Amino acid sequence: MKLTILGSGTGVPSLRRGSPGALVQTDGTSILLDSGSGTLRRMLEVGVTYKDLDVILYSHIHPDHISELVPFLFACKYHEDPRQKDLLVVGGKGFGEYLSNLRGVYGAWVVPDTFVMEVKEVRADALEVETVRIRTLPVKHAAESVGYRLETQSGQTLVYSGDTDYCRNIVALAKGADVLLLEASFPETLKTNGHLTPSLAGRIAEEAGCKKLMLTHFYPPCDQTDIRRSCQKFFSGEVIVAEDMMVIEF
Repeated sequence: MKLTILGSGTGVPSLRRGSPGALVQTDGTSILLDSGSGTLRRMLEVGVTYKDLDVILYSHIHPDHISELVPFLFACKYHEDPRQKDLLVVGGKGFGEYLSNLRGVYGAWVVPDTFVMEVKEVRADALEVETVRIRTLPVKHAAESVGYRLETQSGQTLVYSGDTDYCRNIVALAKGADVLLLEASFPETLKTNGHLTPSLAGRIAEEAGCKKLMLTHFYPPCDQTDIRRSCQKFFSGEVIVAEDMMVIEF
């Protein structure tokens, strides 16, 4: 399993950190985790195009996590090189209505006509995509927020929180994971409802018994503090501070 961080930031413009997005590649399957602004360009940098993705998993529909969906669907209609491969798009409850509203604004420009786009709404569900098992649970952020657990047939496991506060569901999803990709939006002194600090992220990883914890989704104040050290006070495993275009394989 290969994880590429396409964006380690938020909706706040930053020269260092793009909006949220991560690419998972395993056994010939390409899965996109959220698609903040700039995701399509970052995908190209690692050789993945709008035609290559098999699955897009959305944690929730806040603009910094989903803003590149419309450009993605628009690109798929490029008449000289349209997308042909079918696509699965997954989101929380209400995601179908969100897509319907997009079509009300953009019309046929966001309606696939050269491939089939299957849309699934999930809450506490399990999916099978090629050789990847995907489990979902609601997390504590927006009403539709879900976290994802991806597991290959050979046992590699990645868990993605999206945005969340501390909750039992993210601990449950992350049990024994090889890599936990967890938000840590703000340093300890700026705790905000619906988001984690590094210490809370470390607590989740420790309780879940994860092997590696990768922190991401940093607002600017995080770059002015030692977030790794704050996290390591609570988590005894390896802590990785995400940077754009960082790659780990496991």
